Amino acid sequence: MSDKKLALVTGASRGIGFAIAQRLIADGYRVIGTATSESGVDKLRASLQESGLEHDALVLNIGDSEQTTEALAKLQSDFGVPFVVVNNAGITRDNLFLRLNEDDWNNVINTNLTGVFRVCKALSKPMLKQKAGSIINISSIIGTTGNAGQANYAAAKAGLEGFTRSLAQEIASRNITVNCVAPGFIQTDMTDVLPETQKEAILATIPGKRFGHVEDIAGAVAFLAGEDARYITGQTIHVNGGMNMG
Repeated sequence: MSDKKLALVTGASRGIGFAIAQRLIADGYRVIGTATSESGVDKLRASLQESGLEHDALVLNIGDSEQTTEALAKLQSDFGVPFVVVNNAGITRDNLFLRLNEDDWNNVINTNLTGVFRVCKALSKPMLKQKAGSIINISSIIGTTGNAGQANYAAAKAGLEGFTRSLAQEIASRNITVNCVAPGFIQTDMTDVLPETQKEAILATIPGKRFGHVEDIAGAVAFLAGEDARYITGQTIHVNGGMNMG
């Protein structure tokens, strides 16, 4: 087994999650990424192992309580206790509030908020025993500003930040930090398909005059995971080009 520190990155198959996994590998971690399907895991494993066979991937659906418990037990059995846990996995089910049905509300809350609770619940006790580690939850600017058509997503991300502050207070004495990174509008395959008029309208609200890059988020995560951030906990680091400065 590698003597590198172990990092778990959920939702690592593409976009921000994959960039975080790649950055942590570059910083010397042994990384386990997750995807929700076997085919996704196979592709992710192949990509991660281009940087070394010590990296791996596993199936994890944080919206499923039983599967999450089993997957994280397997993680510890096969790889050990993570030093860094990055809760990136999440979903969207957007709709204007008057059209938003209860299933779409519940699914987003169950995955984006309760799913993080499940991961932290399964891993916090073994992390407490090792008396070291970092939990980094990926929030969103939407959790602070709100956004039309995303009441469920905004509620989940705002709740995630409150959860982060509370958990941070409980486990800080064991040398475990808990923080959030809140991305603004980041250039991914989801923003690439936006109409040019919509892109221009968004850019007009960003003092930095550009969309963020996935590497911008990965850099913030890497900082919070590292030794220079050992006295930072319960915080939300906003990475949004100045779009929100609250």
